[in-house]
This record gives sequence, structure tokens and C-alpha cells, in this order.
Amino acid sequence: MAVEPLVAVVGQLLLLTALAMVTPLGVEGWVAGAAYAVVMGGMLMTALFRTGAKTVGAANRVTLARAALVGSVTAFVFDSFWRPAPVALLAVIAAVALIGDAIDGQIARRTGCATPLGARFDMEVDAFLILVLSVFVAQFMGPWVLLMGAMRYVFVAASWVFPWLNAPLPHSMARKSVAAAQGIALVAAASGALPHTVSLLIIVAALATLVWSFGRDTIWLYRSRA
Repeated sequence: MAVEPLVAVVGQLLLLTALAMVTPLGVEGWVAGAAYAVVMGGMLMTALFRTGAKTVGAANRVTLARAALVGSVTAFVFDSFWRPAPVALLAVIAAVALIGDAIDGQIARRTGCATPLGARFDMEVDAFLILVLSVFVAQFMGPWVLLMGAMRYVFVAASWVFPWLNAPLPHSMARKSVAAAQGIALVAAASGALPHTVSLLIIVAALATLVWSFGRDTIWLYRSRA
């Protein structure tokens, strides 16, 4: 049995405790981050059991580290409903998590340990980071920003009704670039380093590219459904 998910959960709890000692992270945020860690660890453990894997592999260890950063962002965002968040620290942690996305992929390809499970785990970590960042930015920019984080989950829900949406998509650098742009735009807006108007334009532009990307893929899947 792979022990890395359990180690990751314990590591997340220790990290949250350390952050609560040096930042204004309250009990609400700590509990949210802990819940994220337990659910993430449980889902990964279940997936590893189903595939019979004994270890997560080098690339997924990096993804686990990124997941811990996402858990910290989750804690800060949830806690921001009760008290001011440490915006600069939140943005830095989110930025490091985004940068790490390039590292685990490189490790997987260079070591030949790329797996469907690893790719799915990496994608889920990225998607959840976008979701929590959109929740944070929506607090001062409007609920429409939630579309950035929710769109992927709406697509998954739609696939339960329309199974043809589950078909594999062809490789696309445009799709990857659009996905990366969402995180960059949200971190820039969340940091508060840019004027509000500039942040607004960046978020609008990123959302427009996301709508285009999902629309293009949906049309391709519909035409290929036979």
C-alpha cells in the first residue's frame, strides 16, 4: 500500500498549524484546509488501490507537494470570509503551486513514469486551485468570476448526462496555454498588486479564452461522438 498520501495528509496538517502560528489563519480556515487534505488523500489512496500501485512515483510526489500548497490557499480563502487574508502570502503560495505544475510534468516525462492516474491527479489539483482562487477574487470583483473555477466542474457534470463528452480530446497546446492563463490571471488579481481596472481586464480576457477553449472542445466532441 502506498503511504505517500497518508504522509501528505499529516504534512498538510502540520503546514496549516505552522501557518496558523505565524499568520492570521483562524480555526475556520484550518478546518477547511484539513478537510481538503483528508478528502484529497482519501481519493488518491482509493485510486492507487484500484490501480494496484505500490507507490505514487517521483512526479506524483511533486504533485502532492503542490497539493499541500493548494490546501494552504484553500485555508486562507475560506478563512477570508471571517477575517482579512494575508494577500501577499496567499498569492506567493498560489504562484509556487502553479510553477510546480511544469516540474511534475517534466519529471514524469523524463523518468518515463507518466500514468493516466498521475495526469488526472495533476489536473484535479490545478482545477481546484483555480476554483478556490476564483472564490477569493469573486469577493471583490463579483460572482461572475466563479465561472472560471466552476466551468470545468460543470463540464464534468454535463458528461454524466452526455457521455460523449467523456471521449478523449486530441493534444492541444492552446488548451494547455488557456488553462495556465487562468491561474496566472487569478493570482495577479488576487495579489492586489495591479490596479483594479487592469485586474478586471485580465480576468475578463482569461475568462473569454476559457469559454472559447471549452466551446471548441465541446464542438469537437459533439462532431466526433459517433
